[in-house]
Amino acid sequence: MDLHHLRLLRELGDRGSLAAVARAMHITPSAVSQQLRSLQRSARVPLTERRGRRLVLTEAGRALAAAAVEVSTALDRAGRAVDAYLDDPATPVTVAAFHSAGVTYFGPLLSRDGLPPVRCSDQDVPQAGFPALIADHDLVLAHRLAHSPPWPADRLTTVPLIHEPLYVAMPAGHRLASKSSLTTDDVAVEPWICVHEGFPLEGVLTAIAAAAGRPVDIVHRVNEFTVVAAIVAAGGGLGLLPGYTSRPDPGVVLRPLADLPVGRHIDVLTRPETLHRAAVRAVLDALREIAAASGAGESVGAEDGEQGELVVALGAGCGGEDE
Repeated sequence: MDLHHLRLLRELGDRGSLAAVARAMHITPSAVSQQLRSLQRSARVPLTERRGRRLVLTEAGRALAAAAVEVSTALDRAGRAVDAYLDDPATPVTVAAFHSAGVTYFGPLLSRDGLPPVRCSDQDVPQAGFPALIADHDLVLAHRLAHSPPWPADRLTTVPLIHEPLYVAMPAGHRLASKSSLTTDDVAVEPWICVHEGFPLEGVLTAIAAAAGRPVDIVHRVNEFTVVAAIVAAGGGLGLLPGYTSRPDPGVVLRPLADLPVGRHIDVLTRPETLHRAAVRAVLDALREIAAASGAGESVGAEDGEQGELVVALGAGCGGEDE
């Protein structure tokens, strides 16, 4: 049964005529009659009857009209409950992030005053796995290279957070550390720490090898950036580290690749309807402010202070933790 049809039945019982119902509902009497006939087709007994020139409710019609009041009241109560939920600034918000984003953003987010309760979760998934996380989390911090497939617009809303440059990491005493920027020829001859096979940063080393015309010597396979930084500091090889969301060892310096600049986009993924919640919007605004602050004044190198605004130049891969 259609709720609007039930309302017309109730109005007929209260107002006493089709003409009065039509005036109140701003439709024609014939439209009222037509919709009541449609309601009648869903009932097993007559709901209205003629008494002279007037159409009135039968006993069954009066019972259904009374039930319509209860239905309307319940729906109004449900609507008010939804509105209260959407407008409640204290409703907990669940946030998932890949590891390096979690390290960078979770602490500042949780320490902010005035935010609703935030429930954090770290997620180490391939790039293709991030959209599925919005089923279990209000906000999902995801990352991708510029030329990888875009997030599916038909399933989620994407809020760009920040573009993060990626740099070559080396020990402070390395022979290349005195340079303000590097070339693929500079780094192709060095041993490397690379992500596990199938993760997108592996494509950076493939591109370096292609540009230099020689294979790159990969001696370690590590995804976690803090571990990469520790191996780099110990002289175990060169690595790739992000400019904003990594905290390398003090003995590690970062340098851009002048002829092969690389970086990644960090985005927030969510279901469109989730953004109707005031608490979610407050947390999202806080994340954007924290991300903007993390990228402000980013510089590379000990002396040069060269700004790290780089453009992603590599192809797609299935991104996972910290790539």
